[in-house]
Amino acid sequence: MYVRDAKNRDEAWLLDHIEEMALDDAAFRSRDYVIAVDEETNERAGFGRVRIHKTDAGDYCELTGVGVLPAWRGQGVGAHVVERLVETAAAEGFETVYSVTDQPNYLARFGFDPVESSTLPERMAERVTAKREAVQPDAVATALDVDEFVMPGRLREAFKNATPGAEGEESPEADAEDFGIDPESATYKYDTGR
Repeated sequence: MYVRDAKNRDEAWLLDHIEEMALDDAAFRSRDYVIAVDEETNERAGFGRVRIHKTDAGDYCELTGVGVLPAWRGQGVGAHVVERLVETAAAEGFETVYSVTDQPNYLARFGFDPVESSTLPERMAERVTAKREAVQPDAVATALDVDEFVMPGRLREAFKNATPGAEGEESPEADAEDFGIDPESATYKYDTGR
């Protein structure tokens, strides 16, 4: 597994999964995303985005739209997406990154702390309100000093060996009844009678 910058050809895939997971797609630009990819199969497993908010009071960096496909969850994919986003923010000169999410406990394991809306920069407080109204009614703001990012060792190891479905439910094999066919009375065009 590895995490790479998204390419133009990833746009449709990203939009499909952002919609499927009911994530925030405000001001969507595929070039702002990173994607976790299985290096053997080239299968995309997760994604996330750095969004820069430019204001007269200063610029703010938000990590948003982080999602992991169900078959890849629990294997460090999201952790490595978040790590890459934090590294990108640091490379662009940001000391603090924000994330507005309804899953603050997930981000807490990496060092993100909840931030009271009243103490947020105005633009980030607006993002909390917008996200609550649009996609996540329980969204809260979190913040991280980029130098304080922590990657739990077990997630780093899990990512090295991630495979689809390793932590997810196995899908049972479909049988005739799943397709509305009564196996007792059905006849088949090429039935040889054996």
